[in-house]
Amino acid sequence: MLCAISGEAPQIPVASRKSGNVFERRLIEAYIAENGRDPVTDEELSTDDLVELKNARTVRPRPPTLTSIPSLLSVFQSEWDALALETYTLRQQLIQTRQELSTALYQYDAAVRVVARLYRERDEAREALSRLSVFGTQTVSGEAMQVDSTGLSSDFIAKVEATQESLSKTRRKRTPPDDWVTSDALNSFAPVDKSEALYTGARSFALNTRVDSVLVGGREGKLGVYSMSGKVIIQEMNAAPGSITDAVWIGNSAAASTSTGNVKIWESGTEVASFAGHAGEVTALAMHPSGDILASVGIDKSYIFYDLSSNTIATRVLTNAALTAAKFHPDGHLFAAGGVDGQIKIYDVRSSTNAANFDSTGPITAMSFSENGTWLATAAQGSTGVSIWDLRKAAVIRSIDIASPILALKWDYSAQFLAIAGPGGLVVQQYSKPTKDWSEPLRNAVPAVAVEWGSSAGAILCLDTEGFIITLSSTTR
Repeated sequence: MLCAISGEAPQIPVASRKSGNVFERRLIEAYIAENGRDPVTDEELSTDDLVELKNARTVRPRPPTLTSIPSLLSVFQSEWDALALETYTLRQQLIQTRQELSTALYQYDAAVRVVARLYRERDEAREALSRLSVFGTQTVSGEAMQVDSTGLSSDFIAKVEATQESLSKTRRKRTPPDDWVTSDALNSFAPVDKSEALYTGARSFALNTRVDSVLVGGREGKLGVYSMSGKVIIQEMNAAPGSITDAVWIGNSAAASTSTGNVKIWESGTEVASFAGHAGEVTALAMHPSGDILASVGIDKSYIFYDLSSNTIATRVLTNAALTAAKFHPDGHLFAAGGVDGQIKIYDVRSSTNAANFDSTGPITAMSFSENGTWLATAAQGSTGVSIWDLRKAAVIRSIDIASPILALKWDYSAQFLAIAGPGGLVVQQYSKPTKDWSEPLRNAVPAVAVEWGSSAGAILCLDTEGFIITLSSTTR
């Protein structure tokens, strides 16, 4: 018989009534006193469950002292017994730990597979939602309406064509007004006024020179009307849930888009229309020169036209990439949408056909048509340059590098001056039609996320990175 713990012949053998294993008495009693279990089967075990086995015994001599070899051997035997017991316990714990680790790894692998499947199903659902040809609902003045993406109505198309015919006749022959700003005056532009901090994380910024007010919106979902002359917010609208992503004036009414996919319209501070046509964040808004058509683009790869005369969705068109920027041509017959794929897509407003595509270096962050209708200025994420596209040639005619990222572009009414804004500062580029030369009349270190030209271009308004409105102007005209 051998002890199940030490593997040696026991001097006082005992057997477990439950498992039948044989142990050295002193070893099993020590193990039971510490653990209360059978070291082999891990069942509960007490000393009453041990049965002493009869075995021929030899008479042991008196306990020796450490001054002799027998006493040293006895001490070594005791140490060996303790070491054997500890080794056995560690071996059992190692086996148990290995089993637990194997189970945990299996569960982790299963969880990773489940999460990967859920991500895949989510992406597939988003893709399917973005390709829906029928909208869910929209709310206009509190009422639900069903809207589908049929073609544009004849009244809508007639409105676009009438606007184009009216504006295109005189646009290229237009000369700057007599009181328009000059390059000499721009040379002396400097910050002359700074508002209080308006909204945290403000990015949307739109000027209405007729009422001397700007729309400003931020992350809290609040849209404010800030009076430039009174230097105070005179009206505030709530677009929550979600943050304000863009804002435009519709005459003296206001429109804003949100990160939750809504487009809202207010008149005198009262919400009159709310649209939920996008499946995800609405990234930009654009106002048609007729004043009766609004456009929105979003990460769901679609753009939507709204007929403001009836507060309805006129059409929704799906593209091949998430959209980040939007502008109407000054004549109103073309619509430009910039995407995360670095492509500027030009559409015919009347037929929604893709008229042209211009390739850029990255996701489009800003676009602006010149008022003469000939050029389109664009900027891309990660780039410090502006590309000036000639729509007639479908080619870049000039690249302007300002050595810092670009977040906003704005041509003035005379199509002479292009304001370029970003966190690194404000730059104004001028094109002289008689000499066909470009120059830089202004460079200022004001950081800006949005920019607007004031009345007669006599001032430049910047929304800086901390939510302040900074006005640059000069007394020299």
